[in-house]
Amino acid sequence: MAEGQTRHAPPLSMVRRIGTVLYVAGHGAVNEQGEFVSDDFEEQMRYTMEQLRATLAQEEATFAEVVMVRGYVQNPINLPLYNQIYREYFGEPYPARTTIVNCLPPGLEFEIDCIAEKKTDTK
Repeated sequence: MAEGQTRHAPPLSMVRRIGTVLYVAGHGAVNEQGEFVSDDFEEQMRYTMEQLRATLAQEEATFAEVVMVRGYVQNPINLPLYNQIYREYFGEPYPARTTIVNCLPPGLEFEIDCIAEKKTDTK
């Protein structure tokens, strides 16, 4: 954010549940002050994945229940590392996945959103 600019919360929900399906908004490596947590891809991805884990947990869901992922990677050179870290969070059967490259604002190296399905509706 530019110096002196007021941070506004965007009009969105981080997660919406429709029956047993969870729609999770994009997560990036931005802290509560609206600042990037690092300029390093691996640090940004790990921070973001832990934020995603916490959002899923709020709905009593886990990575195992994620069925679709969209990953946004700023620099294509990071794709091998993206796949390596991704495997630490998701196992077989892997979620369906789309990866988009060179699409993020300056400073953001990674973002992810997903759809998960709870086998039972607990809420």
